[in-house]
Amino acid sequence: MRHDRQDDGTRSPRPAGRERSTHRLGVLVALWGLAAAGHVAVADAKMPQREASQTPPTETATFAGGCFWCMEGPFEALDGVRSVTAGYTGGTTPNPTYHDVGSGATGHAEAIQVVYDPAAVSYERLLEVFWRQIDPTQADGQFADRGRQYRTAIFYHTPEQRRLAEASKTALARSGRFDKPLVTEISPAGPFHPAEEYHQDYYKKNAIHYKLYRVGSGREAFLKKAWGDTGAAH
Repeated sequence: MRHDRQDDGTRSPRPAGRERSTHRLGVLVALWGLAAAGHVAVADAKMPQREASQTPPTETATFAGGCFWCMEGPFEALDGVRSVTAGYTGGTTPNPTYHDVGSGATGHAEAIQVVYDPAAVSYERLLEVFWRQIDPTQADGQFADRGRQYRTAIFYHTPEQRRLAEASKTALARSGRFDKPLVTEISPAGPFHPAEEYHQDYYKKNAIHYKLYRVGSGREAFLKKAWGDTGAAH
């Protein structure tokens, strides 16, 4: 083995055996530390992926049932529903306002969009709640609110939602609960535009006005007559 020379030209002595062992031990400890740190870093990098995979997947459902103030509460009361947003859909005007939709010129309907955990609440259950909030025989609006912007509709997001929606409509029509044809639309979902903030959870923010409207519009009396005490009351 080659030895380094000192400035005076002589060779530097070789490290004693004990010193060499100590040096090697230090190197091994350092290498072990780097390996352990790398292992921890890899483990930490995987942790968010495991946590993300544990988050239950959600699905989206969209319904129009006349005034969207009256549609939020019944769905928010369901276990498994993550969020309910009031908004506008079914038309062609981009980024419509409440005033725009109210004019009837946008083609949009007042609607709600429901984000839910399908492992906790089924789409069939959402359909059941939907039918119990509306008069599916009215083609020109809902109760005191008239115009296409207050029509009833199920906007499906998947072929399975379409199949279930059509099956539920057929079953309700055959039940004999209503003596007129059911005219609720079943259409593919399109862009959904959230309504202004003051419309979100209106039934909570303005409870007294909401209850007066719900009774005064005729919705409350109709639902009690059609469904009795089995309908959702919000």
